[in-house]
Amino acid sequence: MGTDAQRVICWRGRNVRFTYLEERDAELIHRWQSDPLIAHEAGFLPRALSACRERIERDIDNQSRDDFLVLLEDGTPIGHIALTEQEYVDGWGEVCLVLDPAWRGQGYGTDAVDALVDFALGELPLYRVEAFTHLTNAAALGALAKSGFVQEGVRRGACMHRGSRHDLAALSLLRPEWEALTRPRAWDHG
Repeated sequence: MGTDAQRVICWRGRNVRFTYLEERDAELIHRWQSDPLIAHEAGFLPRALSACRERIERDIDNQSRDDFLVLLEDGTPIGHIALTEQEYVDGWGEVCLVLDPAWRGQGYGTDAVDALVDFALGELPLYRVEAFTHLTNAAALGALAKSGFVQEGVRRGACMHRGSRHDLAALSLLRPEWEALTRPRAWDHG
């Protein structure tokens, strides 16, 4: 996929940039969600492009979530990251990441999660950030651990995929744990 230099960069990581998710991103998001590996790992059901487009339109107006397209420095889109289920009264939200398989294993997932966590705990009044993934999703578990997340439990049989039930790892990062991290913050990157 080509670059899109006209996108407004609203947040930065070490090597990734965030731009707001827009309706024009529907075909790209649909392609990623239609990938069998991503569908299994993230628990997506096959949907028509029109349904993906409608979901993006609805999510853009949803005040309890922030959706971003993850870009490389040159503008190449490599993923979609979101902070969903934001609950300001109790102070928590959930991190969701879909990374194009071609860009995995290069540290971009950890970079994107770090940047989103900095947004959630450094800019918003959240105290806790959660994430859920299959127990067999070693890449996601590794990226979340590198970002400081701690596995706090297992949601047994919480996901149905290909006729079988799968357990999900429940992970979280609390504000004091994030504050204790010695890594640079998103705002240190430019």
